[in-house]
Amino acid sequence: MDLPLVRSRLSSAISPPSEHGGRKPAAVLVVIHGAEPHVVMTEKPASLRVHAGEISFPGGKPEDGDADLLHTALRETREEIGLDVPRGAVTGQMGPVVTLNSGFVITPFVAVLDCIPGLAANEEVERIFEVPLGPLLRTEAADTDPDHHAIQEMSVFTFGDRTVWGASARILGQAAAALGVRGPAAERPSGEQSRDFAGFI
Repeated sequence: MDLPLVRSRLSSAISPPSEHGGRKPAAVLVVIHGAEPHVVMTEKPASLRVHAGEISFPGGKPEDGDADLLHTALRETREEIGLDVPRGAVTGQMGPVVTLNSGFVITPFVAVLDCIPGLAANEEVERIFEVPLGPLLRTEAADTDPDHHAIQEMSVFTFGDRTVWGASARILGQAAAALGVRGPAAERPSGEQSRDFAGFI
């Protein structure tokens, strides 16, 4: 999987929604970069009231000064990880995703970039990860954790000792489907995951 392929498959019309079906709106930015594509993900602080410790994408709720949800995603990305992505560098928009435990409807936007500068987490982020995209997507498996209280079919993705589930996993699932790399972790050759994610273990 190379960056031009990722950019081609994840490019789409961008039309930030203004109606949210009575749910609370939010937006995230899926940042993919590098000749061997990596995706930027964050870990939320354990002290949060909701979504504590979860692996997610930079993003959040709109503020009064935001022109639209794309503005929200770009502002939150700049604030949370110190990455300033120009509006014109956003390449696509995925389908909306609902958080089942907090009632948000999230609009995911995608920016596929040749390279990015060093990142810096603010107080809303415990840690930043730059995860190899292809290997991550190939870990997709059914979410069987009863603590997640799943009320619909869901998947999880893993890297190192981290698990991506819930809304963030459904966003990754959209990317996996578009890129044609869906597949359970059980189908991977023995030891492959530990090599792919050696830096996270």
